[in-house]
Amino acid sequence: MLTTVGLCIILIIVLLLLTEKVSPVICLILVPIVGALVAGFDLETISKFYQSGVRSVLQVVIMFIFAILFFGVMNDVGLFEPIINGMIKLTNGNVVAVTVGTVIVSIIAQLDGAGASTFLLVVPPLLPLYKRLNMNPYVLFLLLAASAGLINMLPWGGPIGRIAAVLDMDAIDLWRPLIPVQLVGVVLMIALAVIMGLKEQKRIRRSELFITSETSHTLTVEKLASQSDEAAITEDLLDAKASAERESLLRPKLRWINAVLFIATLAVLVSGYLPSGYVFMIALCIALLINYPQPKMQMERISAHAGGAIMMASIILAAGTFLGILKESGMLTSIATALVSILPSAALPYLHLIIGAFGIPLELVLNTDAYYLALFPIVEQITTVAGVAPTTSAYAMLIGSIVGTFISPFSPALWMGLGLAKLSMGQHIKFSFFWIWALSLSLLVIAYFMGVIS
Repeated sequence: MLTTVGLCIILIIVLLLLTEKVSPVICLILVPIVGALVAGFDLETISKFYQSGVRSVLQVVIMFIFAILFFGVMNDVGLFEPIINGMIKLTNGNVVAVTVGTVIVSIIAQLDGAGASTFLLVVPPLLPLYKRLNMNPYVLFLLLAASAGLINMLPWGGPIGRIAAVLDMDAIDLWRPLIPVQLVGVVLMIALAVIMGLKEQKRIRRSELFITSETSHTLTVEKLASQSDEAAITEDLLDAKASAERESLLRPKLRWINAVLFIATLAVLVSGYLPSGYVFMIALCIALLINYPQPKMQMERISAHAGGAIMMASIILAAGTFLGILKESGMLTSIATALVSILPSAALPYLHLIIGAFGIPLELVLNTDAYYLALFPIVEQITTVAGVAPTTSAYAMLIGSIVGTFISPFSPALWMGLGLAKLSMGQHIKFSFFWIWALSLSLLVIAYFMGVIS
């Protein structure tokens, strides 16, 4: 019963996210509670599930709200404009160079093993560059998600720690054989970046040719008959007004002070001396005091960015209730057990390879804890009896799924990153899923021939 209801909840939510029939908040809140009631849980028990789920994401929500406000203020003062202009000059507007640079920046950002900080480091500076070059922002998220997932194989990245706990091994010892796999993975990521860059170049050229053709045709046939001279003048005035408002917010004389504040904020964030939400609270206050000393101006800047922050915070809280119901009800554990039990006995010696090959699709139905702490122990026990080394099972399942860490709707860091960019989870999954799955399968095959798995 729990398996059936749990799978129905997950599949319905994934379907709704992909088709965008309703907003994420609605499907993440209503579908799980209906499923929990169908499974026979009373309202008092469901309330406990809710409380547990919300507690698990509360710190992420706090960080998200104040991170949005802080990065919004940094954008207002023009901190990222020199970076964007510098990258455009460095790449000379070369789309392929931008995609390759995205992979390199993402890899460096993920070295601390914290997905949330990676999205915070990469998305705000690079997203405006993608927009400036008319590049698809979902390409940014494909390259960022895959790169961060690959580097998350580090011993302090979470999945290795969970596996080490199950096998009672040292995480560093477990990780060492994976170093060559990661290095090959970096090469594959750069190759993927080149492929995506070339595809984007072709798409942008086609788009520019279409726009030029359409504009020429419109000017020749009607000379903007659909737009009166008065409307054109009004539009120009509005653009001028918006430009003037933008100029009034810029603080070019304070650029170096803001840069020091930005770097110091990220340094403290990575160091872990203070909780991340508290770091962004403090950083926001300092940024407002430095750039906009008047209280009225401070409240205007907070108000200007509060809408997006609250909207995405509500999605993360909704995701927390979803996770709480599935995890605390035992549905995730039940799903993991059922996935193993339906396989024929002849497949059991190859179970780790089968699960690894389907690691990316499983990212859509199992969270990290369920995959590594519920499914992996079952697979490891079965394959060990069949004569497979526990580490081999561990590597197969890890390599098969880890690249897809940030394609999963169970990832709060991904929700946060998409919120920063104002993009859709469903569209991200639709765009990135098969590319990431292909990368995962390629790494599995390479790891097999390297002797890491057997």
